[in-house]
Amino acid sequence: MKKYFLLTAALCIAFTLNAQDNYYYQKLGLGFDLSSVRGYTNINTQYDHAAFDISLLYNYSPYIPIAVEFQAGRLSGGGPELYQDPYGRSYTNNYKALIFHADIAAGEALGYTDSDFLNFIRNFYVGTGFGFLYDDNKVQRTNIIPANGPLTYVFPGKNTSVNLDVPLRFGYEFKLFDAFGEPKMAIVIGYIHSFVYGEGLDGYNDPSPHFKNNSTDQYRQIMIGYRYFFGSSAFYHSYRTKFY
Repeated sequence: MKKYFLLTAALCIAFTLNAQDNYYYQKLGLGFDLSSVRGYTNINTQYDHAAFDISLLYNYSPYIPIAVEFQAGRLSGGGPELYQDPYGRSYTNNYKALIFHADIAAGEALGYTDSDFLNFIRNFYVGTGFGFLYDDNKVQRTNIIPANGPLTYVFPGKNTSVNLDVPLRFGYEFKLFDAFGEPKMAIVIGYIHSFVYGEGLDGYNDPSPHFKNNSTDQYRQIMIGYRYFFGSSAFYHSYRTKFY
């Protein structure tokens, strides 16, 4: 996976050294992403899995995309061994999510035609949003390690639920320009850390006086994606935001 990311980055840099700050861009886009995902819940051990998403984008400017995204993936953790979880808890969540988010890249605030450094950093972005995550869990509900309590104890929680999802997004977009100098496609690499409010991500809602249950459930994504731009064109003139 790391070799693939590095190769993609090297290839894209060759296509993105375009220091225009006056050009046409297309207002709409489609996005397709693949991610390595991993949960952070009250289960001791967590595992990496794959996720994918498809998104529809509205480009407020070339550096401010607003998107609605459908995401699906798998999260899991725990297991029957003591090192995996003290009670033998385990979960597998085949989740789906609908998320609305917006990003802003440095190029929205920087004039860059006279600086190779600014031309490079203009496509770094940050973003956030909100959405709803549907949990579909298979859960080990009873304690299976006698040393830590009765085998009849049933861990409370729900196998299915809907929780609020708030992502924090960081990344870099390699814009690919066509023969007319317009950004037609892009390759995106990024890190997304999502906070999931509720106790549905791993299916356990253990009472905090007896079990460690102090943190908001979370999951992270290491993502690579593709963007294709289409629709009506608009003119972008970045001199209005030069700060140097």
